[in-house]
Amino acid sequence: MNREELKRLWFSLDTTNVPERKEIILDIDNNPHWPGYGTIEILSDGPNGYCSFKTHQEFPMEYLKTRKEYKSGEYKIIIK
Repeated sequence: MNREELKRLWFSLDTTNVPERKEIILDIDNNPHWPGYGTIEILSDGPNGYCSFKTHQEFPMEYLKTRKEYKSGEYKIIIK
């Protein structure tokens, strides 16, 4: 199978029955040199495509409260 055939096969896949996944992953650092910092990752995957955003912030929960994804209530929140 060549590259062109793989590309046609990939773009012809049926994505209408893909379950939608929306998650916010909050990982709070336990580093004594960086107290109060954490990493936030916002994931969205489904029929409309895949999207990922990751950032490292001081006071991550305060930052998260300002995000539209958090305010929408559609995302599952995972705290590590």
